[in-house]
Amino acid sequence: MEKIIAFLKLMRPANIVTSIADVLAGVAISGYFLNREFITGQTWPVVLLCISTFGLYGGGVVFNDVFDAELDKIERPERPIPMGTIRVKEAAFLGICLLLVGIIAAFLVNPICGALSIVIAVAAVVYDKWGKHHSFLGPLNMGLCRGLNLLLGVSILVSQLNVYWYLAIVPVIYIASITMVSRGEVHGGKSQPLFFAGFLYMIVAMSILYLAFMHNRVILTLVFLLPFAGMIFIPLLKAIQLPAGKNIGKAVKAGVMALIFLDASWSAAFGSPGFAVLITLLMPVSLYLAKKFSVT
Repeated sequence: MEKIIAFLKLMRPANIVTSIADVLAGVAISGYFLNREFITGQTWPVVLLCISTFGLYGGGVVFNDVFDAELDKIERPERPIPMGTIRVKEAAFLGICLLLVGIIAAFLVNPICGALSIVIAVAAVVYDKWGKHHSFLGPLNMGLCRGLNLLLGVSILVSQLNVYWYLAIVPVIYIASITMVSRGEVHGGKSQPLFFAGFLYMIVAMSILYLAFMHNRVILTLVFLLPFAGMIFIPLLKAIQLPAGKNIGKAVKAGVMALIFLDASWSAAFGSPGFAVLITLLMPVSLYLAKKFSVT
């Protein structure tokens, strides 16, 4: 049991729930269910994409700890690998298996989903090994993983990928801003990058609001967008006032968890309130897992 719990810690299950929310938002953007009934044959591709993002995200964060094994002995000795609960080779094997599951599940939906899953897997490993060590390219690299994850959901209808590919820019901006904030999580940081992150958060919120306005769904979208804004800005403001590691860590955690409200906002803006509610119901699941397992 101790080994199983340690493997779960490596996978960051609370974060995986947010990646599933990304895919569901992408499916909602594609309009997949707007003219379809919820029957097994039509929901199965959605299930496969959720399995795919489970494997891709889980494998990506496992490899994060694999590549950081030596550094974590100093900075995060409570993690499973530096504690000696799991060996590096065991973690690497788990990461490979998860990534393969993610890729295979995506190919079972359609070839475009499969191709996207490969790009996501490569981008995740590149970030884990090299990207995160670059102050500018690192945040963009991590943001790209989330942006492609949204498109993974959109690509359930390949034709819609040609229409909405540019929407990936929004999660790229959002995750890049969280990644910038997280750089001060261990030793504390400065207020300046936090102010910039707040500016990027505003761009993200206004982008969703603009899309809602274009689709005449502002009020419905605000039901989900306002909780999103409150969840990210309150801890960020506290971190700006006192940029200690603890406050920055809370801001990062809130930013990751708030992805669920962001994804619900996507769904509402594109005319799928049912999907928005479904995605929102993932929030208590993610929060519960966040109490049991580390988010960052």
